[in-house]
Amino acid sequence: MRALFAGFFLLLSLPGLAADLTLTLPSGTRTLTSAELLQHPQLQTVEIAQDVAYKRPMRFLAIPVAALLTGVKASDHLQMVALDGFAAELPAEPLLQSTGSRAWLAIEDPTQPWPKLAKDKSGAGPFYLVWTEPQVDHIGPEQWPFQVVSIRGMASVAERFPALLPAKDANAEVLAGFAQFQKNCLACHRLNGAGDAQFGPDLNLPHNPTEYFAGDFLSRYIRDPQSLRRWPQGKMPGFSPQVLSDGELQQLIGYLRHMAGRKAL
Repeated sequence: MRALFAGFFLLLSLPGLAADLTLTLPSGTRTLTSAELLQHPQLQTVEIAQDVAYKRPMRFLAIPVAALLTGVKASDHLQMVALDGFAAELPAEPLLQSTGSRAWLAIEDPTQPWPKLAKDKSGAGPFYLVWTEPQVDHIGPEQWPFQVVSIRGMASVAERFPALLPAKDANAEVLAGFAQFQKNCLACHRLNGAGDAQFGPDLNLPHNPTEYFAGDFLSRYIRDPQSLRRWPQGKMPGFSPQVLSDGELQQLIGYLRHMAGRKAL
């Protein structure tokens, strides 16, 4: 399946060939090509001081994401899906705002492809969610999906995947950890078989990481995966204290530990 995705992306990245973005929103479903989006009246050049995917300053042709979200309300929930199965769960409110952290859909011009992300990898196109002033509203790296092919309105995570929910009597720390899981983990991982991501392993089945990481090794792994499992093909990023504070990290681990006792049968 990954080989099919890679071949599909190679096809998309051929010079002169436009890519498609599918929008499934309250206003209906429509498909826009990169050529159409590059003619959008709100298209402009956006400077990103420290790009998450490229890890350096970048400049993109982009339009405000809000310009695409016809009929979407601040209380709605959206999902952006990438070619490789990464599925970013995003509340609509920050995507709609025009102050503070602002969301932009960067559009790759097929005649001027973006750089590769690494020597043996493709670029971040055809579409990439980038943010200006991300620090204002604490936008994390999992909220920068690249190689995006669709944006769709969805019911909330709790409504769609009850197997992710903590027990009704769970304390505030566990509930806060559930919020951190949705923000930082659900784009790549399932839990109890629940979730839309096709990228990383399930975090509760057959075993929860709190069951096999002793001591503080799980915290260290989340901070820097390669420090514990040196694997050239490893794709999990590290979560620095600037992205996930020590308190938030412990909330996340508390949620995972809680869910180890709530395995789906």
